[in-house]
Amino acid sequence: MEIKRDIYLNKLISKKHNGLIKVITGIRRCGKSYLLFNLFKKHLLESTDKKHIIEIAFDSFENKQYQDPNVLFPFLKNQITDDGMYYVLLDEIQLLGEFESVLNSLIRINNVDVYVTGSNARFLSKDVITEFRGRGDEVHMYPLNFAEYMSVYSGTKQDGWKEYILYGGLPLVLSFQTPEEKIAFLKSLFEETYISDIVGRHKVRNRAELEELLNILSSSIGSLTNPTKLSDTFKSMKQKTISKTTIQNYIDYLCDSFLIDSAIRYDIKGKRYINTPVKYYFSDMGLRNARLNFRQLEETHTMENIIFNELKIRGFNVDVGVITLNATNEKGNGVRRQLEIDFVCNKGSKRYYIQSAFAMPEQAKIKQEQRSLMLTGDFFKKIIITKDAPTPYYNEDGILIMSIYDFLLDENSLEN
Repeated sequence: MEIKRDIYLNKLISKKHNGLIKVITGIRRCGKSYLLFNLFKKHLLESTDKKHIIEIAFDSFENKQYQDPNVLFPFLKNQITDDGMYYVLLDEIQLLGEFESVLNSLIRINNVDVYVTGSNARFLSKDVITEFRGRGDEVHMYPLNFAEYMSVYSGTKQDGWKEYILYGGLPLVLSFQTPEEKIAFLKSLFEETYISDIVGRHKVRNRAELEELLNILSSSIGSLTNPTKLSDTFKSMKQKTISKTTIQNYIDYLCDSFLIDSAIRYDIKGKRYINTPVKYYFSDMGLRNARLNFRQLEETHTMENIIFNELKIRGFNVDVGVITLNATNEKGNGVRRQLEIDFVCNKGSKRYYIQSAFAMPEQAKIKQEQRSLMLTGDFFKKIIITKDAPTPYYNEDGILIMSIYDFLLDENSLEN
């Protein structure tokens, strides 16, 4: 079963021969190796002799000797026998000793184009910035989005949605036939790979604290929070005292490992960021559900999380919109109130305001959902995404209303 990952394949193709190290990052098991060694290599073979493609997976036993840079670099140089362009594809680069020096040396060779992947254990986006000193060009990869998932799913989009929100989009999940197999795979992967990576990389001394924080964040996706609130939650619910600094460190570790991502609040009228509190979303719903033993399955919050991920995949910067109003309370006193827009999405000159509304059964609910959208004071497109809706349409207030299926399955849905 070949799953097309054209979003990322096209990015790699567009970066060919740019003189930089193409670095594919992303959560473990999201398909980085498959993208490099299958899809991208297949593209290269359409116009390149296979002798000009050098590929090494450092986690294969047969390649263990090449983890030594003093063995690898002479080997690579010996493969370059003419002036044609050579493509060097290296998987699990973090297993190579002194990989930074090796890669920086490779790109100094004029007819070498370098592509690498790395696991989250030692190879994160921050490392790309610090280690390659401006020579790295990152392609960040996500688990399957809903459109990619449905491209190989044999049932209806409604049935596909039910499975997608439960088991997520890690490609390997599709290879399992039964719910029991999928659940066992996701739970094992979370415990034995993701958490172990974080604990090992950052030398976390109290793994139980980190796991408790994961449970809290998993239970409250899309809710505003900050280290102070989380510290108070530990005190009240777990009878544990954990400092705000420690909690912030744990959150940073989770973000660096690509397990979670954050959305910062943005004051739309004041045109400024409000740094705290923030919202956190999981990069894969299957992993989030595995963390909670598949007990807490609210489709409303799940849908919001999936919309956030899709916007990030499409290349948007995504914030939480805030509109502050001056109003009066029942006593006639002036008060300041804040309305929220789920997502403010920016890419270049484009901006979209998006509300996630699982259901809008009556007119009052529609008015409630669009109230904040009507108060932005500008003319950028405003959209409400619901679970089920007819063909996308504009209501009398100029709000575009579409179903989650129309949004996710049409890559140009926001421009329509």
